[in-house]
Order: sequence, then structure tokens, then C-alpha cells
Amino acid sequence: MIRFNVKIIFGVVSMFLLAGIDSFAGTKISQELTGQIISYDVCDDSEFPVANAFDNDINTYFRSCPPFGNWIGLDLEEKCVITKVAYCPRVDSDYRERLRLGVFEGANSPDFGDAVTLFVIPDLTERELTMQEISCTRAFRYVRFVFPYAQTDGKSSYMGELKFYGYAADGDDSQLPQITNLPTISIHTVDNQDITSKDEYIKGIVSVVYDNGTKFFTDSLKIKGRGNNSWTYPKKPYKMKLYHSAHFLDLPAKAKEWTLINSYGDKTLMRNILAFDFSRRLQMPYTSPSEAVDVVLNGDYKGCYELCDQVEVHNDRIETDEFDSTTVDTGYLIEIDAYAYLEEKKFSSQTYSIPVSIKYPDEDEITAEQESYIANHFEKMVKAVSSSNYTNPTTGFRKYIDIETFLRHFLVGEYSGNTDTYWSVKMTKKKGDDHFYIGPVWDFDLGFENDQRTYSITDKALQYNEWIALWNETSAAGGTKNMVKRILSDETMITRLKEIYSGYRDNHVISKEVLENVIDSCATLLSVSQDLNFKRWPIMNTLVHENPVIYGSYEGEVDNVRDYVADRIDWLDSKLEYVPSTTGRNISSEKNSVRIYSTGGVLYVMELPVASVVKVVDLYGRVRSQQQNITKLALPLERGVYVISISNSSGTNVYKYPVY
Repeated sequence: MIRFNVKIIFGVVSMFLLAGIDSFAGTKISQELTGQIISYDVCDDSEFPVANAFDNDINTYFRSCPPFGNWIGLDLEEKCVITKVAYCPRVDSDYRERLRLGVFEGANSPDFGDAVTLFVIPDLTERELTMQEISCTRAFRYVRFVFPYAQTDGKSSYMGELKFYGYAADGDDSQLPQITNLPTISIHTVDNQDITSKDEYIKGIVSVVYDNGTKFFTDSLKIKGRGNNSWTYPKKPYKMKLYHSAHFLDLPAKAKEWTLINSYGDKTLMRNILAFDFSRRLQMPYTSPSEAVDVVLNGDYKGCYELCDQVEVHNDRIETDEFDSTTVDTGYLIEIDAYAYLEEKKFSSQTYSIPVSIKYPDEDEITAEQESYIANHFEKMVKAVSSSNYTNPTTGFRKYIDIETFLRHFLVGEYSGNTDTYWSVKMTKKKGDDHFYIGPVWDFDLGFENDQRTYSITDKALQYNEWIALWNETSAAGGTKNMVKRILSDETMITRLKEIYSGYRDNHVISKEVLENVIDSCATLLSVSQDLNFKRWPIMNTLVHENPVIYGSYEGEVDNVRDYVADRIDWLDSKLEYVPSTTGRNISSEKNSVRIYSTGGVLYVMELPVASVVKVVDLYGRVRSQQQNITKLALPLERGVYVISISNSSGTNVYKYPVY
């Protein structure tokens, strides 16, 4: 409950002009702001009252009780633009670390449901008053400091002095603060309820600041936990359901449901990003975006997350036919799923004993006849795989499995070294089509040399000379591994796999240089956020989940991934007998003679054939440009690696290109 503290602070706080502000030039005068003290009533503060934090004396202090949720602030009694905050820890001993990751917020609702994160204390404070400038044009009536979650049980935090500076104004949203260079997602639930369930939603409000503070989005939402093993960790994953469909963070899908992936055991915080990037490079029909973000929940800095699509049937996500309750021949999304036993709608195949959960149609819509139909159709597929004529192009497994998506999905798993590739496999079936289409790819926290059960993939790959999906050490749902082994025993499948791989290698879509550029771009992007994340979750020197090795630093973790990728491309080249094309195919020698280059932060695509459609996508899945009927493109972009798709009457070519 919010307590409006009615104690009067005796004495008059002097007002002063901040250096460099000229009131005669029409600039607003920034000054120390005063108002009614407000706080969250969680414990007795009679010995060290909240007033001590606002008495202009750093030698007195307020004591915050250890349980998270304690905060103090001001009702400014009118809307003000905040230009600075100042804070000081208890100074009679070293309590500096107890303010680290404390969160400053501004709001216009007294319950702070609409709060925007102004600043997060990134490191140890000084034992003196520390000033922090705030770049924010929005005006707030209520401001507060939320004490950080106690890293050590029973330890109180102390605030020696707390100040807010600014000026009265209506404000606007032209500039808002971000915690780091990443988008900041602030979520406030009703009555500050914690999220403790994967089944029950809690209502709240989400506010998002992105694009260097120039864009703002807010909406009501419902939020709950998600995941299986990932839900067991201290840093929780979440599923959000917005009140309105939206292109959240300008991502491709206009949708209500979104996920926040915690990546707790992935100390690079980039493994999903890298795998999804590889999937897009292989032109999988759909790959979720994966946008790195900072998350604050009820004033608690939760760390660096990945914002991803909810994996669902949707016009801008997984495509299949719309649900039709009058027929069994409708669209389906199913999942080979080791956790199928937890699902409401599920079945298990007789052949290979593969557990499967039904994801679409929804459990409250699907009919008994449709359940029976999709289970029987899956059984036809696995029987075709196990049959004596399984290689027959007409009556064998090709009748039921789309080979192109199967092989690309397989390649993503092999490149990433994902030990869980066949623990969970999503598949769609369309109306009037017997085929199951494989994908999208998902969940790579154990990939890229991050599983002690398979470590070291590089060494074992040389020893076994076998696909990692078929190793005894890797996981699979039921007998899925035996089914995959059977499919790959068809030599024509390996031939097609070689063709797919060599095509992308020859076009430089897959190369060590390009993949290392992606890794380096991610490391640069995440450099500030990862530092805060591992202060909130100090696990860098602890083995968590299936971590095989402690590398001791973020740089060491990234180096491990970089080394693995270089070695893995060498192994794939050898395994798939890749020989570079003798025609020396490259961007400038394609039959369309397209020229691609970058300079000064601008991507140039030149000499395009008539009626070309050019699509540029960043490594997080965001469409940065899509234009048609053009002959050239000049596109300003941030430093990074981009996928360029060029379509015309001659077909579609995909390129990967870095912008510096």
C-alpha cells in the first residue's frame, strides 16, 4: 500500500539554478524539486524514518527493509520534467553496494502503474551525494527510488539523501530514457503482484522506450510465467498478452502475445540470436525475431532478456490454414515434445513411440475427430519412414515430410550444436497437403558448446564423425532420433543436404567471416546490458544448468562461441564435402550482376534488374527496408550484419553483408 507521509520536513530547501541554464533565453529553469514524501509501508521506520532521506543531511539515513518492494519518493503535486537525480548511501560505513541496481521511476498515477524507468544505478555509489543527469522530456507528478532486491538475505539498504531536479511543465514524449542502448521494457502489475505462476495471468501495464529514446509504446497487458526447465531458475521467463495487437518494438508481427526469454544458463545472452540468424539465412519459412532488451518488473531490474514472438499460428508468424471446425482437413500446428505429458491435447505414435502435443487448433476449439485425424496422419508419416520402401519418392517418407524444411531445420541444429534439436520439433500441416513442414527453430540455450553432456563438441565431432543429433549424448523425445537416422540413411537426402549447404556457402551467406561478424556485432550490442545483467545475477563464476566450463568473464564466454563456430564450419565443410564453386560465384558475378557494398554507415544495393523487390532484415529479424520496382537502394543503417533478399523474374537470391 502507498503511504503518503504527512511528516513535515522543517526548514526551507534552497532553490538554485543549474549551471549553463539561461532563464532569459526562454529555457526552463531546473531546480531541486520538493513535495509530499511518499513511501511503501513495509516495515517500521521509526528509528530511521523516510524523512531522513530528504533532510539535506547525508549523515542521517533511511533504512529500507530487506524484502524487495520498499521505495521512497515524492508527490510533486504538479507535473514536472526531471532533469537530474541525486543519491547518497549511508556514509558512516561502506554500504555503497546496497544501492547498486536501485531503480528511479517517474509516473503520473499514484500507484506507479504507468511508471517509466528513469535510471538504474549501475555500480557502487560514492560515499557522497552523486548527481545523475536524466534525458527525459516527459513530465511526471510522482517520482521514486525503488531499493534493489537484496543480494544477501537479511541485509537492509540505506539511503542517506535523495533528490530530484527539474521544472514544472506538461512535457512530451520526444525523448525518454533507456537503461542501456537496448530497448527498456518496464512492466508494472496490479498491486505490484509478483509473477509466480505459469497458468494464471496477472494484469498490468507495459511501457517500452526504444530507438535511442525517441520511440515510446505503452499498453495494458496480462503477464504470466512460461517455459519448462527455464521456469525453475531465479531469473524467470515470461509470456505477455497485450490488450491491443501491435508491432511490438516495430517487429514484423502485429500481435498480442509475446515472450521474454530469460537465457539464464546462456552467459553470452546471444545463443538464440545466433541460431535464429542462421535459420533466416537458410530461408526457413518463418523464424522468430529475437530482440535483446532490458526488463524492469515492478521497479526491480530483472536483467537482459530476449523479446521473441509467441510461437503461434498467425498471419505474420507460423502460416497454416485457418481453423475450420466443420472438417478434419484444416490447418494444424503440432510439436514433437518431450513435455507432451504436461499438455491438455496430446498423443503418442505407435511407431517410434514419439510424444506429440497439439498446439493448433486451440484445445477449446479442436474437435475429437480432428484430434484423431492429426494423430493418424502423424502415424502414417512415421510408418512411411520405418517401411521397407521408405526411400520411394512417391509412397515413402517424402509423401509426408517436406524435405526442404526438414533439412534446413536439421542444418540449424547441427551448426549450433543444439543437443535438444529433437527434444522439441514444431511442425505444421496445411489443408489438402499431406506434408508436415518442419519449423520454426526454437530454444538454443544449450547450443554453441554449452552442454557438459556433449562437451567438447569440437573434439567429439572429430572423433565420431557423426551428426550431433545422432549422438548417444544428445536428447530426443521418444524415438525421434531413430526416425531422423532412418531419414538420413537415404543417400538422396544427403545429396540434397550438400546442395543446400554449398549453395549458401558459395553465396557467402555462410562463412566464418560473416558468422564471426554476427557474433562480434552481438557482443558489441550487449556489452553494457550484460554487465548489468551479471550484477543482478552474479553467476559468471558458477556452473548453472548444463554449463560445461567456467570461463570467468563475458569476453571468455563469447570467445568460446566464436572458436566453436569457426571449428564447426570446418567440420561441416568436411562432413558435407564442400568444394567452393569453380566459377567463383560472388555478389558481383551473379547472373544479375547486383553490386552490394557499404561505406559510412550506408548499405548500397546497385544495378538491380528491373522490377526487383529488395528486403533488408537485421540479425534480430526486424525488416529495415522493403521496396519494389527499384534499380538501386541506399539505406543508412547501424553497424552490424544484414540479410538482403533480392527477388525478380530470375528468382530470389539471399546475401549476408556487414555494414561498418
